[in-house]
Amino acid sequence: MNIAPVFYFAALMIITLTHTAIPMNKEIIEVFDNTFPDRDYTIEIVNPEFTSVCPKTGLPDFGTITINYVPDKSCIELKSLKYYFLEFRNAGIFYENITNRILDDLVEACLPRRMTVKTEWNARGGITETVTVSYSASQQ
Repeated sequence: MNIAPVFYFAALMIITLTHTAIPMNKEIIEVFDNTFPDRDYTIEIVNPEFTSVCPKTGLPDFGTITINYVPDKSCIELKSLKYYFLEFRNAGIFYENITNRILDDLVEACLPRRMTVKTEWNARGGITETVTVSYSASQQ
């Protein structure tokens, strides 16, 4: 009897449960006052080294996160954003959930006029994925 698949499945379940139990701390995100709140301008932030963990396999996922936003009264402080992104490093979470979670947390933190979060995921098994989600204060 080959018990390797049983051990593999058990190890996979432990990895999945361990990684999904890690909450992301959105309170890490800091903002500062926008000096030009009467002007529409776009800020683009790119993190080409984003990492998380696949909740099914426990293997690492690598991607690029691009955030474009038009600030209102607040702007996102970059060092705190870097530490917020590190919260995902050991979290087992699907690409779609990451993208929507980042948008929700950043909108809550800085209340922009508009924001788009785009995640582009490196190939695994020959397949890539890109997820884009947007927010507009005028549509709320």
